[in-house]
Amino acid sequence: MSVTGSVLICDDDAAIRTVVTQALRRAGHRVTAAASLTDLKREMRAGLPDVVVTDVILPDGNGLDLVATLTGENPDLPVIVLSAQNTLATAVRATEAGAFDYLPKPFDLDALTTTVASALSRGRRLVDDVAASEDHAVALIGRSPAMQEVYRVIARVVSNELTVLITGESGTGKELVAQAIHDLGPRRRAPFVALNMAAIPRELIEAELFGHEKGAFTGAAARVAGKFEQASGGTLFLDEIGDMPMEAQTRLLRVLQSGEFTTVGGARAIRADVRIVAATNKDLMSQVMAGAFREDLFYRLNVVPIALPALRERRQDIRLLARHFLDRAVEDGLPRKAIGDEAIAALEAHDWPGNVRELENLMRRMAALHRDEWIDADAVRRMLGESAASQPTARDEGIEAAVIARLQRIAIEEPKVLEDGTLYDRIIGEVERPLIEAMLARHGQNQLRAARALGINRNTLRKRLDTLGIDVGGRQDDLP
Repeated sequence: MSVTGSVLICDDDAAIRTVVTQALRRAGHRVTAAASLTDLKREMRAGLPDVVVTDVILPDGNGLDLVATLTGENPDLPVIVLSAQNTLATAVRATEAGAFDYLPKPFDLDALTTTVASALSRGRRLVDDVAASEDHAVALIGRSPAMQEVYRVIARVVSNELTVLITGESGTGKELVAQAIHDLGPRRRAPFVALNMAAIPRELIEAELFGHEKGAFTGAAARVAGKFEQASGGTLFLDEIGDMPMEAQTRLLRVLQSGEFTTVGGARAIRADVRIVAATNKDLMSQVMAGAFREDLFYRLNVVPIALPALRERRQDIRLLARHFLDRAVEDGLPRKAIGDEAIAALEAHDWPGNVRELENLMRRMAALHRDEWIDADAVRRMLGESAASQPTARDEGIEAAVIARLQRIAIEEPKVLEDGTLYDRIIGEVERPLIEAMLARHGQNQLRAARALGINRNTLRKRLDTLGIDVGGRQDDLP
């Protein structure tokens, strides 16, 4: 049986008051409505409700200010905050004030009903106050439902010491999330130290993490503190954790279990006073199943998961992001540019394989290279085309990710292929077939032209067509 109780709803929008009142009454609650802070305070004097639901912007004040007062005077009173100011700062300020939960507008009535029931069941707020300043500049931007969920998780996790694992494609802003967790939490006055596992040679990762003693290995002329010591008291951000070699995974797991580490070549145990935030663009569970990542370490890291959406999954944020990046370009000394609705639509139609990072780079190039003050749709499409043609690195990363993903699927679905000596030919064939087919299609099935484009001779191409069983439609002419 669901828990019911008395709910006081405060919102200056009569339609919202009516809809919320009806929904909560259908759920069995007793509901009183107020249109202002003055009305809410009057209702509170008449009788303390079991739950308060309040908007932030009200005709006679800010609802967040009231939340702090209400929770200060009534610590067990759950207050649920509604807001159309859908930013991370609002979510964090709501938790700072002691709100039980925060729901961005437009909100789902079922979600509100569930949250009210949860508040009645638990009897007090979910999170404690966090010591972040109200005017802290947060770099995360977006009002889409997907980003609102990210904000809510961040707001709940900043005040505790739980390990966080951030997942998402490259360019989605994983380091920004890690930085926000640090900057808004109690460790914000201590260092934030980041280490990208993919950027460090495998043989040096342990020394980078834990430091080394003088003479620990060839070239170790002096003792060097590792990232754990450098981040003492603060946050250690382990980016691209999926690229950590197995031996380093074992040592990291030992640190997470014991809270201590030793330097390379050292014998004295050192306390690890850091909060760990890790991130990856890989599917760690697939890596666990493939034997490339320790299962016990995965569960140690995945205490609080935060999944960042790809930009194509939150296209409604593109307008905000594009204008933000243009404004920031001006701060960096680039010319001011304005962008219209048709240009925004062109941006929204793009798939953004490089995600927010790709959009930021595009806006900076627009600010620097576009001659007119006004950015139109043609300029966007032209710049996107030039960008795609001039970024082989982004394509290479995409190919690498595809190969890794294919290897992971083979390891799970056909593990014998990894041992029977056919893996190389299997993968080369899978990559070679679409490449040859694409070149043939590009050159109208003309084998000579396709061979020239591929950089091989015609006979070699014909042999590969036979080996791969590629049908060229019976064409025999190879005229240049």
